[in-house]
Amino acid sequence: LRAAKSGGYPRQATMAAVAAASAIRFGGTLVRRGRSAATVSVNSAPTLGVLSGSSIIQPTGTAQSPSSSVGGLLLDLHSSLGPSAAIGATRTAVTKSRRHRDAKKKRRARLAELGIEQRPPSWHIPRDAPIVNALSKEERSRESREYDEKASALMKDKIGRQDEALRFDFTGLQMSDRVRKLFDLTNGSQKEVVKAQKKRGMELFQLREGDTGSSAVQVIALTTRIQQLQTHMASHKKDKHSKRGMDALYVRRRKLLDYMERKDYDSYRRVVKTLGLIR
Repeated sequence: LRAAKSGGYPRQATMAAVAAASAIRFGGTLVRRGRSAATVSVNSAPTLGVLSGSSIIQPTGTAQSPSSSVGGLLLDLHSSLGPSAAIGATRTAVTKSRRHRDAKKKRRARLAELGIEQRPPSWHIPRDAPIVNALSKEERSRESREYDEKASALMKDKIGRQDEALRFDFTGLQMSDRVRKLFDLTNGSQKEVVKAQKKRGMELFQLREGDTGSSAVQVIALTTRIQQLQTHMASHKKDKHSKRGMDALYVRRRKLLDYMERKDYDSYRRVVKTLGLIR
């Protein structure tokens, strides 16, 4: 019917398609009251009539049964337009991706006809490209163990060079043993203990003195806060607001670790091994 309306078929077939599409089923045949119907023949002009009751009234006043007229209409429509344009023919919906695919094929064919070379994108890898492993699995495992041992020795050296943490940021000052015991963290509050642990952890991964913005230092700070909230949630299981904030911190830490894995894999690996994270 769409092809008939767009001018793809003769005028007689177009009128037949429009008339058949505007009909409804009545008694096993396609009939619609008060509308014009047409019996179309391929070699003759259309004969118009008005459907009234159970018969078709011709312009001259004679009546025909709807079964013969409409049945002839459907038969002539099928013979003139082909089986695809008959009543009840299914239409296949073309998706947007299918149209894009067809358009791409046409562009490629047109470029091939013009003799324009089509280069593959930079990320394209041919299917027949050989896969070469430079190192075996055993060699990679050995290198991984050696790297972990070096990183562990480096972290132990940094921890050994750190001063003892005291309350009120009195670390590094000269004082007697009695005064030092007074400012020991065992006499401090939980807030002071968490703050000192966070500061000592950040000092292990600082790129320079006073560094608080590098990715590794941010991961250490987030991990300290997450551990504090985990301790809180162990005693307050129904605190949904703190649980939501802790989930947000998980997301922030994961995004930072993903960034480090892409940009600075050595630092990423050292942070993950030190904190004992499962990645």
